[in-house]
Amino acid sequence: MNTKEMVLALAGANGISGQEGAAVQIARHLLEQVGELETTPLGCVLCWVKRAAEGKPTILLNAHIDQIGMIVTCIDEKGFLRVSNCGGVDRSVLLAAQVVVHTASGPLEGVICTIPPHLSPDDKKVPKMEEICIDIGLDEAAAKQRVSLGDRVSVRMETGELLEGRISAPAIDDRAGCAAVILAAQRLAKMPVDCGVVVALTTMEEVGGQGARTIAQQIKPDYAFVVDVSFGRAPGVSEHKSGKLDGGPMLGIAPVLDNEMIAQLRRIAKEDLQMPLQIEVMGGSTGTDADEIAIAGAGVRCAMLSIPQRNMHTPVEVISLADIDVTVELMLAYILQLAKGSGEGRVSECCIRI
Repeated sequence: MNTKEMVLALAGANGISGQEGAAVQIARHLLEQVGELETTPLGCVLCWVKRAAEGKPTILLNAHIDQIGMIVTCIDEKGFLRVSNCGGVDRSVLLAAQVVVHTASGPLEGVICTIPPHLSPDDKKVPKMEEICIDIGLDEAAAKQRVSLGDRVSVRMETGELLEGRISAPAIDDRAGCAAVILAAQRLAKMPVDCGVVVALTTMEEVGGQGARTIAQQIKPDYAFVVDVSFGRAPGVSEHKSGKLDGGPMLGIAPVLDNEMIAQLRRIAKEDLQMPLQIEVMGGSTGTDADEIAIAGAGVRCAMLSIPQRNMHTPVEVISLADIDVTVELMLAYILQLAKGSGEGRVSECCIRI
């Protein structure tokens, strides 16, 4: 499965925070020939690509598999569903959207209600989440038979391919990162790498990072790569706060991230791979699983690579597939050098130049 096929397969599966099962099932299938699989009590997927020999380091490849969405909080007397958000939902894109209610008996189609412009007293107002209603076409009694409080709701949107190697889909945050670490793991499984490698696709990042916090305590890695998405350059988005699509991954610099890893990654990108790399500076926390992983136990040397993405936290997130491929090559180059026990020297010929 190539990069595009993998991203679209992962992005097309439901996995709202706390109910990531459908996305996890696809990820497990992609990893089943890579290494020993494990599912943690919080639903994270671990794949032990290579176990570390005594005295050798273990490196963690992390991306979060959950996505934003909504959760049913009430079924009113007319059968409309009331919801709250799971993660940072952009309310401005919800009105009149088609949605899917993920129930125990199967998915239900629905639509989010909207007031016609002819009747709206303020057509510039974006309703609060508690004001949003979902119509599934049922009265109260029938709705309560089909829907349970706590069922998750996702916006219905088809995945699609744009021009110049770009794709649009919901949940690319962070299924693009999941694809990157899975692709890297598939390659590493076939290489004679003298260090431990474990993939962790973590749950609940969008609601607090609980999955990452627990797996970091369990694995106790020496090094970690966290692969997520960040703001892609687009109309209305500040250039100094965003990355260019096709400009390569955005290497994070933040107090919690490891300076030596950052310096080494910059050197590899420039001197060994001659690949594009962008810098993303954060003065405080990163807002990703890196914040939880880096402070686990006695601490984990952690680097963060973000794939530039437009339209974050909407059903039409857009990325460039080339940025995923370059991210994979950069991680492989670093791991191969780490396995050699030296931060110096050239990249192994096993790495493909981009």
